[in-house]
Amino acid sequence: MRGFNWVENQDLKIEARYAGSEDQLATFAAELVGLKMDLILTQGTAATRAAKQATETIPIVFSVGSDPVQEGLVTSLPHPGGNLTGFAYGLYEEKLLEKLKAALPAISRVAYPIYGEPDSAIQRAAKTLGVKLNGISVKGPEDFGHFFAEARRAKADAVVIQDVAWFGAHLERIAAEATMSHLPAIGYRRAFAEAGGLMSYGPAIQSAPRLAVQVYKILNGAKPADLPVEQPTIFELVINLKTAKTLGVTIEPIVLQSAHEVIQ
Repeated sequence: MRGFNWVENQDLKIEARYAGSEDQLATFAAELVGLKMDLILTQGTAATRAAKQATETIPIVFSVGSDPVQEGLVTSLPHPGGNLTGFAYGLYEEKLLEKLKAALPAISRVAYPIYGEPDSAIQRAAKTLGVKLNGISVKGPEDFGHFFAEARRAKADAVVIQDVAWFGAHLERIAAEATMSHLPAIGYRRAFAEAGGLMSYGPAIQSAPRLAVQVYKILNGAKPADLPVEQPTIFELVINLKTAKTLGVTIEPIVLQSAHEVIQ
């Protein structure tokens, strides 16, 4: 908000709530509604759903990795309706699998962590690409050791780490475990490849600047229902060749040439 010359505790006051588990979300949402906030900003589908259930009047601006229409958060992306709008930066899950398959054409079995409902887009892509998917449930960071053990037992050729809000804080660990498990993996943020994952593919910019614009507009009188849900328009592919050498895999030359960055 500094880009609009707004200063915290001068032009706006922020009441922050950080949930250690989903069980806390409904309580925190109710607290914020009780404080009569002018706007609620949420990160992740679960937090957004809790806020939506807590109020139908206070504007909500969200950042989610899932499909907000499929999740029932908004009526449509161009016309959200109701009191929610925001940024949906995860509507490209199938592209992760496509990029992985293009880089390593020989893979036929891919594991991916399931948190909540399985992603239908990646399942459709798997059918098109002739890849067998193995979704393995994870409920928290402590489950990733089990996830990679199950992936190895299932004889997975590779792993897709899709966009789930709480995964972001653990990408370095997930990337390390993937390499230790000798599994080529693609993640949804460049930090994944930088931390040692084989590849990453995702938005070139983060959602925060666009969220700030939406917050500014709403606090100046705009209605969430009239502000389209935004999506990223520029994506970047990052490949870690050092990890490729460690894993003993060869990336297809055409994919290497199309990468925005190659980590040597």
